[in-house]
Amino acid sequence: MSNVATRQDAGPAPSTAQPPARRAFPTDFLWGSATAAYQIEGAAAEGGRGPSIWDTYSHTPGRTLNGDTGDVADDHYHRWAEDVQHIKDLGLGAYRFSISWSRVQPGGTGEFNPEGIAFYSRLVDALLEAGVKPVVTLYHWDLPQELEDRGGWANRETAHAFAEYARRMARELGDRIDVWTTLNEPWCSAYLGYGSGVHAPGRTEPVAALAAVHHLNLAHGLACLAIRDDLGNDTMTSVTLNLHVIRPDDPTSEADLDAVRKIDGLANRAFLGPLLDGAYPADLLADTAHVTDWSFVQDGDLEIVRQPLSVLGINYYSTTKVRHFAGDGERAENDGHGASSHSPWIGVEDVEFVTQAGPYTAMGWNIEPAGMTELLLSVHRAYPGQPLMVTENGAAFDDEVTVDADGTARVHDDRRVAYLHDHIDAVGAAIDAGADVRGYFAWSLLDNFEWGYGYDRRFGIIRVDYDTLERTWKDSAHWYRRLATTSVLPGVAEVG
Repeated sequence: MSNVATRQDAGPAPSTAQPPARRAFPTDFLWGSATAAYQIEGAAAEGGRGPSIWDTYSHTPGRTLNGDTGDVADDHYHRWAEDVQHIKDLGLGAYRFSISWSRVQPGGTGEFNPEGIAFYSRLVDALLEAGVKPVVTLYHWDLPQELEDRGGWANRETAHAFAEYARRMARELGDRIDVWTTLNEPWCSAYLGYGSGVHAPGRTEPVAALAAVHHLNLAHGLACLAIRDDLGNDTMTSVTLNLHVIRPDDPTSEADLDAVRKIDGLANRAFLGPLLDGAYPADLLADTAHVTDWSFVQDGDLEIVRQPLSVLGINYYSTTKVRHFAGDGERAENDGHGASSHSPWIGVEDVEFVTQAGPYTAMGWNIEPAGMTELLLSVHRAYPGQPLMVTENGAAFDDEVTVDADGTARVHDDRRVAYLHDHIDAVGAAIDAGADVRGYFAWSLLDNFEWGYGYDRRFGIIRVDYDTLERTWKDSAHWYRRLATTSVLPGVAEVG
């Protein structure tokens, strides 16, 4: 009997094709998740904490969806030990959290609050005991209200107050912290807080917004100097930027390409320029000269701002598309940063933001993993010696809770798993192409107070029942645990 006949009788011949290799990340790649103090802590008036601009803003009628506030949030202030256990059980190597400035120094200047400092000290010790590296963000948008009453980030003195706060926290937490991140997304603090008013403190003052850009940059530099002065020059310092991936509506249009240049100046180079090059871009100054002469930039400031970064944090969620606005009809403002009659894009009235193709998250943001690779590689090429870290990436979806036959609550968040898979794969593609990316932090560990959207948008890989505060792992948490404990990218269907 022929060999062919034998194979036919026995069934199909086994395939010699090898399954595609799974994407593996470096063994020292850091897997983590991230949160922010005002979004999760609650205990707004406990433990000596003073009010922040987000307390004031969220308690102002009409500012947040459903009038939601961070008064209770996830009650992490009382449930921190439980949350650390979740972090440990997830197999994470690091946890990025922020310190509430008004919890440790209620007025932003003057006396510090020992009870607030002790809270973070206990949290750090618990993380270290769990084998998790603490990555601290000193400022995640919750400025003490007393500082805002004196001008906020539009006032130069706020930068100096921030440096003293940073120095004290360095002294208190010391070398227990793996990375000291000065600011989270200063773009949002400046432009959304002082330009469009959709974030606290809710001001709509173009000059103040640009002054805030500089004073935030200055605060970063002063804080780096203060931290290293106290802990030594080898201390890991960082800043996190929400850099924008900006594309022209018509790549052949010179006007649209110039619109990209203008938005890139405000969104990206207003921070990358002084932080890494020691100068504000000349075209940014020219574009905004009709708004301000930038006289708030004083001699010697840029030398302070430009400090060596141990790692540059990058947050990425979606892309942006722009085109030249000729002034005909109503200007499209689909930038994904909240509705306001005041634009956060100071001085560029001739640019409009185009609606992008889906799919979308619950935030209305387009899903485009390729933008992650593009962003990481563009920064790598501009600053080839600069280590990078993805400090936020994630998605809000309308999760549904189901109950298994055994009574176990489940959240089958397939879209979030797919989002994480595709974006982490995109990070791997950037590494393959030469980008020095050291880690990835999923946003967010927990569902939380999502700023102006209140509790309506859920980003967490762990669900929080806002009535009972019970935590429930979503499928995305189980999936992320598999990734974090193996550094091998699981398939989208591998949840368990």
